[in-house]
Amino acid sequence: MRHISLLAVSLLALVACTPEEPKEADYTQYVNPMIGTDFTGNTYPGAQAPYGMVQLSPDNGLPGWDRISGYFYPDTTIAGFSHTHLSGTGAGDLYDISFMPVTRPYKEAPAPLGIYSTFSHNEEAASAGYYRVLLQDYNINVELTATERCGIQRYTFPKAEASVFLNLKKAMNWDFTLDSYIEVIDSVTIRGYRFSQGWSPNQHVYFQTRFSKPFVAYHMDTTAIVTKDKGQIGTAYIARFDFNTEKDEDILVNTAISGVSMEGAAKNLQAEVPLNDFDKYHKEAVARWNKELSKIEVNGNNTDDLVKFYTAIYHTMIAPTIFSDVDGSYYGPDNQIHKADGWNNYSTFSLWDTFRAAHPLYTYTDPKRVNDMIQGFLKFYEQNGALPLWNLYGHETNMMIGYHAVPVIVDAYLKGIATFNPELALQACVTTANRDDYRGIGEYKKLGYVPANSDLAKWENWSLSKTMEYAYDDYCIARMAEKMGKKEIADEFYKRSQNFRNVYNPETTFMQPRNEKGQFVSPFNAKDYTEDICESNAWQYFWYVPQDLDGLIGLLGSKERFTEKLDSMFTYAPDAKEDLPIFSTGMIGQYAHGNEPSHHVIYLYNKVDQPWKTQKYVAQVLHDLYLNAPDGICGNEDCGQMSAWFVFSAMGFYPVDPVSGQYEIGTPLFPEVKMHLADGKVFTILAPGVNAENIYIQSVKLNGQPYDKSYITHEQIMSGATLEFEMGSQPGPVWYKK
Repeated sequence: MRHISLLAVSLLALVACTPEEPKEADYTQYVNPMIGTDFTGNTYPGAQAPYGMVQLSPDNGLPGWDRISGYFYPDTTIAGFSHTHLSGTGAGDLYDISFMPVTRPYKEAPAPLGIYSTFSHNEEAASAGYYRVLLQDYNINVELTATERCGIQRYTFPKAEASVFLNLKKAMNWDFTLDSYIEVIDSVTIRGYRFSQGWSPNQHVYFQTRFSKPFVAYHMDTTAIVTKDKGQIGTAYIARFDFNTEKDEDILVNTAISGVSMEGAAKNLQAEVPLNDFDKYHKEAVARWNKELSKIEVNGNNTDDLVKFYTAIYHTMIAPTIFSDVDGSYYGPDNQIHKADGWNNYSTFSLWDTFRAAHPLYTYTDPKRVNDMIQGFLKFYEQNGALPLWNLYGHETNMMIGYHAVPVIVDAYLKGIATFNPELALQACVTTANRDDYRGIGEYKKLGYVPANSDLAKWENWSLSKTMEYAYDDYCIARMAEKMGKKEIADEFYKRSQNFRNVYNPETTFMQPRNEKGQFVSPFNAKDYTEDICESNAWQYFWYVPQDLDGLIGLLGSKERFTEKLDSMFTYAPDAKEDLPIFSTGMIGQYAHGNEPSHHVIYLYNKVDQPWKTQKYVAQVLHDLYLNAPDGICGNEDCGQMSAWFVFSAMGFYPVDPVSGQYEIGTPLFPEVKMHLADGKVFTILAPGVNAENIYIQSVKLNGQPYDKSYITHEQIMSGATLEFEMGSQPGPVWYKK
């Protein structure tokens, strides 16, 4: 792949660059978008601007779990290039506004594949803001790049009778076309929309497209969309635009999308892509990515580690996605058009995952964007009556559990970077946490836990997990209320934050589901995956008390018993014959790095004064479970959370409690890291002796002085401090006060 072959040159450029000029290095050369496109990563390799509304990427054309992102590395077919995709989720939705260039006669397979071409990875390349592939059956070279709201495709044709298909009928996985429309404006301009239902209950994507060459003819195929209940509900459009091409002739397909209207898409196209100039917009995409990637500068001699690190940053910045037009207009959950004045609205919030590390990372890489996201949360609350849980294209999907917009809001507020209205924010948090008719919250408030086997368990139960996650979010509300001087609210929610105690069974020493009568559900086996625990087992959820780890230790009786249980977590391996669920990947004992509830557990050894075990397991995950390869992510990428874990951990620390402002120290991956902060200061991490063997910390210094904490603080980071690690190949002494 071309981007890999350039890495050696890029490494020399990076090392030669002085610290005062971090933006001059080409960090995009260290981004490998193919990472995560195989195994369970569910990422896509296509072109996108940072946080862009457009995710322009190839679709293999077949449905299935492995093809949730539209693309699966082992496949050999491409059936279109669509403008919307989800990064590393477990839900198959989007794939909107799909174009496919062909020469006639073209190849068409039975549904669901349809019109397609074969391709080879030997004739494919991907880098930040760019994707290229040769459609072998037509000898058409396809290149993709993007602005925030526009996708730019360059098709290089042979001498042929050529066509470009636009298929608004095709849907994959969870997605279903409700209605669509294509209108020809002139010989180079078309517009229309696609309405669909999938994960998002009613998604509207409008578009306007400008070809760089007039088509000589077009053909419009329409079919009725019919359901058993309602009869015809819409029309499915498939259009074919014909061209006569010469050898190596380029045709550009410039497409803007909007969630608001065709007129909004036209404005986006005119504002962002007024010219037919692929190279210009590709260059601008690279510059945008370099600006974002340069915010954390790492130096090291291991090229694979550099690629893993910068690809991880890249993956944290392709979601959430901008969801407002250039004039600020956006579609709200109340089905009305609203306008963001001076800020961008965002969509695609996988909050059950990303509140843990991705959102804390944004507070350093882009605090303005954090405030825009939270402003959008608060508008969502005003328009929908509650903060978003997992919103997509202006709608709540109600995917996953908790109310994890709360810690995102509270983290920004406690760090002092908030520009939003704290009174409104606290009101939104409290209201969201008090919806008695929503997912067992009423029973949680009444009983102190969400009961198993209750009447509220409809399409999902997850009672134990809900209890644990509500308790953490309640703690976050209490922290914010306390700082604002709202003692009554703080007291109420601090009390609720202790509800984890109500599902602890001292006889089994695990958190265990309870029914409405207060009885612990039996039979019970901690390693079983049941409907009471969200995508995990009792081993994995036991540790989810980041708000009160001392209290969790107290439940077991001592640090010694806590340590024994923690040791068992990493050594009690599943039976070889055990059929684990798809989300239990990246296993170390019962620890599942491929799923988010485990992510903080490695760092808990610091709490029991055995930091060398944290260092051992962090290094194991950094080196073995993240790879510079298509199968290099050991679980669903989940809109950046898997990668945010790597970014923080590779720097040497991690937010066990995302709102604490404290980051537990693990083990660094690089000899030097510089975090360039928004105010111009630089936080530096030095570990000159670190390598694959020297993973153990021998001593720690902060600003040249011996350091005696197991964590660093937000204030220390923001002060532009220098954190220095002395590394060795054997466990070192405990450097912090016990």
